[in-house]
Amino acid sequence: MPLHAVEDVDDAYRATRAFLWPADRTVWTKLALVVLFVAGPGGGYSGAQTSVPADSGPSGAIQSPATIGGAEWLVVAVIVGLIVVVGLAVLLVGSVMEFVLIESLRNETVTLRAYWGRRWRQGLRLFGFRLLIGLVFVGSTAVVAALILIPSAAGIGPGAGGGVSVATALLLLPLIVVLGVVTGLIDGLTTVFAVPVMVHENRTVLGAWRRLWPTITANLWQYLGYVVVSVVLNVVVGVLAALAVGVGAVVLLIPFGLLAAIGVLVATAVEPLGIGVVALAALLFGVSLLAVAALVQVPFVVYLRYYALLVLGDIEESLDLIADRREAVRAADGAGGTEPNGVADDATPDEGRNRDDE
Repeated sequence: MPLHAVEDVDDAYRATRAFLWPADRTVWTKLALVVLFVAGPGGGYSGAQTSVPADSGPSGAIQSPATIGGAEWLVVAVIVGLIVVVGLAVLLVGSVMEFVLIESLRNETVTLRAYWGRRWRQGLRLFGFRLLIGLVFVGSTAVVAALILIPSAAGIGPGAGGGVSVATALLLLPLIVVLGVVTGLIDGLTTVFAVPVMVHENRTVLGAWRRLWPTITANLWQYLGYVVVSVVLNVVVGVLAALAVGVGAVVLLIPFGLLAAIGVLVATAVEPLGIGVVALAALLFGVSLLAVAALVQVPFVVYLRYYALLVLGDIEESLDLIADRREAVRAADGAGGTEPNGVADDATPDEGRNRDDE
């Protein structure tokens, strides 16, 4: 039995090339906006964490939480609240954009307003499902952390007075790892398989999973193959995207770095004006880098989604959302390769025109 996860790697590339090339500025701009919320700004950078020693500072001590006043706690609460609200808003928009992306690939036309109006209710359901999955993981992690930290803080057990018990931490830490893998797998499969089913058959999230589950149990090796290959593809795609964004950042640093340098010089004469120029340069650099990151990720995200749709359609033909594109790229490949529009290299102009009209 052929492993669809392996066979569809090349087909996904051909489908992506046919969809995105020749490049259309309007299509790429709309897709960049979709990808910005679906995949985030990209990078996946993990900043180094630093800790402040207890004896640092001029007085040899840091301010303890007990001495923090009500005003400081209010500021902290407001900041945390704003972060939570913004995070939830981004998650909500991203959930709806998942459907916009699938509709764009299925119809090979990018229309944000129409797809949003058609699918926002399903996006709300996906948002609720993702929020529930996240709360389960965070809540379970908090319980496990409490089991480790509370006995030590209360002076109970072998970790009393000497920090957290190493044995307890080693015993419970794998539970967090397993829980993270399971919730991540559920969320990922929901995104790449359940969402297309929701679009194809107009189902809820749970309804899509009920439709999808029999195909998983009947084709377990096919889905496991997809998980393994998709992990490799995501790593490769992530590295390529990070390199491309890094190159873009270096290019952007030239004009905006020059503007910031001018701001520094101006600050020596008129400090407020100079600081404003530096702040403007930083803001423009950040916005431009965000736009570059979104544009860079367009082909990668489209490729990964096409790949998942191809695998899903190969496993279960009744759930094939891109049957026409699948047939076109495979027919063209069998005829000797494809041009960017998905037409066979050896096709006559009339043949290519007829296929486009279809």
